[in-house]
Amino acid sequence: MPEQEQTGRETAGATPVGRRALRVSHEDRDQVAEALRVAAGDGRLTSDELDERLEKALSARTYDDLAPLLSDLPAAGTAVVPLTGPLASVLAGTGIAGGVAPAPAKELMKIHVTSGHNQRVGRWTVPARMDLQARSGHIKLDFTQAVITAPTLHIDATVSSGHIELITRPGIAVDLDDVSVRSGQVTVREPWGDTVPVTFRITVAGTCGSGHIVARPPRRTFWQWLRRAPQPWAIAA
Repeated sequence: MPEQEQTGRETAGATPVGRRALRVSHEDRDQVAEALRVAAGDGRLTSDELDERLEKALSARTYDDLAPLLSDLPAAGTAVVPLTGPLASVLAGTGIAGGVAPAPAKELMKIHVTSGHNQRVGRWTVPARMDLQARSGHIKLDFTQAVITAPTLHIDATVSSGHIELITRPGIAVDLDDVSVRSGQVTVREPWGDTVPVTFRITVAGTCGSGHIVARPPRRTFWQWLRRAPQPWAIAA
């Protein structure tokens, strides 16, 4: 009997290492995948490293499989994506879980891309103004988790044959009326309609040559689509 009681106490007080042997969920895999994408966007991972880690993340079975994928990145997996839910709890003893304070807002942020890719995703701080130039590359700005400190943002955009993508959520309105279009395309998708009050307004001015500028809500991940989960913007609304 004493031996059984001792075994019971060890099970009830499972160590973090023991908990890391637990099976992960689709949400856990999605969190790590997003953290890896942000790390790559910050220049912490090469494209080959990102592809390799994403493959491991999406096929992970236990938290032990996920932990090494974030172990050499700053706290919270990256400097801008705090882990949440069971994933943060299980990895708390590894130095991976947690978060950092957002950077102060800049007056002007410049992003110029020739043939590459530049993105701001996760908890990045939105400046007062942005100067975006996409020659033949891709610029992605995700506002769904961004730190917004002002009611408006003005963007001066120049697109030759590139692509500027703005990821929005309910409450964010985008105005592309001051963009001059030659052979390109500008699109605003706000499926939530006029019923949601506007709390943050983005105005874009500039030129769009043979590329395109699009503002849209986030799409479902593969696992969310597989589970027939509602669209992320529908949940936020």
